[in-house]
Amino acid sequence: MAAGSGFSRKARRLLLAGPVAGLLLAPGFALAQPAPSPQMVAAQTAFEALPEAERKAIQTDLIWAGLFNGAVSGSFGPLTFRAINGVKVGSRGAPDGILAPTERRALAQRAAAAREAAGFRIVTDERTGVRIGIPTRLLPRRDAAPSGGRWQSEDGRVTLDTSTSSGGDTLEGLFERATSATVAGRKITYKLLRPDFFVVTGETPTGRFYRRLSAGPGGLRGFSIGYDKALAPSVDKLVIAIAASFEPFPSGPAPAGTAVASAATPAAAAPPPVVRPTERYGVGLAVSGRLVLTAAAAIDPCKWLKVSGRAATLRLKDDASGLALLDVEGAPAGGTPSLRSDAPGAGESVVLVAYGDTGGARAAMALPGQALRIGTGDAVFAPLQPGQAGSPVFDRQGRLAGLVTANPADKVLIAGVAPQRAYATAGPAAIKAMLGKANVTPAADSSAEQLSTGAVVEKVAKSVLPIACGL
Repeated sequence: MAAGSGFSRKARRLLLAGPVAGLLLAPGFALAQPAPSPQMVAAQTAFEALPEAERKAIQTDLIWAGLFNGAVSGSFGPLTFRAINGVKVGSRGAPDGILAPTERRALAQRAAAAREAAGFRIVTDERTGVRIGIPTRLLPRRDAAPSGGRWQSEDGRVTLDTSTSSGGDTLEGLFERATSATVAGRKITYKLLRPDFFVVTGETPTGRFYRRLSAGPGGLRGFSIGYDKALAPSVDKLVIAIAASFEPFPSGPAPAGTAVASAATPAAAAPPPVVRPTERYGVGLAVSGRLVLTAAAAIDPCKWLKVSGRAATLRLKDDASGLALLDVEGAPAGGTPSLRSDAPGAGESVVLVAYGDTGGARAAMALPGQALRIGTGDAVFAPLQPGQAGSPVFDRQGRLAGLVTANPADKVLIAGVAPQRAYATAGPAAIKAMLGKANVTPAADSSAEQLSTGAVVEKVAKSVLPIACGL
């Protein structure tokens, strides 16, 4: 059926039924749409003025942000328009479908953090010749499948297979077989057959699956992924990212860093970061001259301390607030953010700047959060991991609104992504009192201007510093 031709109401419902159903069909595939608004026309004009590589990069980043489930084609349509406006909701920008430079940077940072959390790596499968992205932290186990390669989670609840066929099988025949109702309890939630590929999604009583198969000069090549239904909230987004990366018949050079995967040598998984058991990590904030504010949990007990590679010593520690002040050899980089006068209200959107493992090195990253109240104490709901105690919390004006005093002790990843959890923080009053003990008066800032995540990070990032603790 040609794109844009008549669809039944049932087919339309199936196409829009969920984040995986109907995703990534073809660049030109679209349902009949009403005449676009002038606002959307202006957004499309701005989008199409960008280089093709940047247009596709934006769509890919929107997938990783959980806002887009269409094809990474570089073409602009309602899905891209709505996804961009989803970014702008967080930045408090006008819903005009146009990304400001700070919003684009914030989106790229958000996507990069999500990719890294999943350990997403592009690999060329030696057995089938396909090029595909693998979330290696979710799927660390590498093996051979009957007609291709296989990646699995440690607990076997998620399995991805690649496949190839150059024999007597036809695309149409395999599509009929894939969509036939011969398995008890198996339900097809979406199916699409085109001349050069098909997509089938479905459910079983306990699981979900997605299958894509393409026809080309090398025969039939595809992949399928099945996973426990309980993991759907986190795995659905990864399925979209995997499908967006899939190249059945790659042409041109492989992207930098692409690995060749075989069953004998599991090259798809990046080597884990080397973390010596005699070290622990934390985060600090430059507050004045040689002084760095951090959490007591990040530096207690430590035989030695370093801040951005410089030797540091403990000046003050306050058990009641959970805060500590360090003296650092040489002035730390960056200025001092202003301090908010009151604690954020429950549910208020905040931005945390932390350090995490990226490719084996500690790198700064922005994390979304929400302010909480737990009893009479301040807290934040955020996706923190070990080594991020001391992370400062900023409001949407870029003012210091708190500092994480809890120590995320257990490394928890769900489908390769850090879950949101509640962590205790020291609020502005506690921070002001701690700085007063060192005769430091924080700057006040009554600015009411709402900033995007990217703008907040630009304003404060140079003041946020990594801490290493020798045990």
